[in-house]
Amino acid sequence: MTSAPEILRYAAFADLPTGGNPAGVVLDASSLDDAQMQRIAAEVDYAETAFVTGRDGEAYVVRYFSPIAEVPFCGHATVATAVALAERSTAGDAGAGALRFSTPVGPIEIATERAPGGITAAFTSVGTDLAEFEPATLARVLGLLGLEASALSTELPPRLAFAGNWHPVLVVDDASAFDGFAFDPVAVRALMDEQGWPATITVLHPIAPGHGERDEEADAAGQLRFEARNLFPVGRITEDPATGSAAAAVGGYLRALGAVATPTRIVIEQGRHVGRPGELTVDIPTAGGITVSGRAVPIPAPGD
Repeated sequence: MTSAPEILRYAAFADLPTGGNPAGVVLDASSLDDAQMQRIAAEVDYAETAFVTGRDGEAYVVRYFSPIAEVPFCGHATVATAVALAERSTAGDAGAGALRFSTPVGPIEIATERAPGGITAAFTSVGTDLAEFEPATLARVLGLLGLEASALSTELPPRLAFAGNWHPVLVVDDASAFDGFAFDPVAVRALMDEQGWPATITVLHPIAPGHGERDEEADAAGQLRFEARNLFPVGRITEDPATGSAAAAVGGYLRALGAVATPTRIVIEQGRHVGRPGELTVDIPTAGGITVSGRAVPIPAPGD
């Protein structure tokens, strides 16, 4: 009789288990079929659970499931899995330092670094892309959020951005409009499924130094900072607390628009609206994949 796999739980892009985005992690899923992985993801009931299904040479083969479907790529679960592997690694093991994941969207390189405050993981996305919104689709998104077109930034126009998943990206300049929009999760999910958007709808607000929990070193360097709300209606979840794949897409979006001089670093705050604040650091090179980094900390198992 096959024993049940160990299910780990981590909060990614946070220093405390009560912040950031929770992810399930199964480090030995080699005996699980698709239906079993989907069932576990539904039972864990986080935005995503990552499953290490085997090895392909030095690469870990990783798949990602939300509570309702398989997802091509998930940034916060990638960070959580990399930290879990690094925590269990020994000197000379492939789990320490540099890692490679073989994912449905292609190979993902991850660097892990041990520090007194914990382990940081930085993943580099696949190549990025940008596409125009169909005007009618954009109007439907705005209608579902109760936002007027006039609320959108004129300098950073709405686009579809890709860095492993396609993310609609909207930038809202007005803080009250950003904080105040609401939506029907069922209607938003129906539109996302219709459009084939497997991850989140990303709504950004540029924020000035002095807002929220700041990285003083980043602010001193004049780094661009945003706050994000990522819509992800799955089960009881409506908004994602910290979205690594969306952060990578935002990096590609800014580069493609020429909105930043590369190479550069931006910081994205996320999770305030759902009571799980976190922070994602995004490094944007002149070309190639976008690097997103953050910490991940264990979440006590239910009943502990």
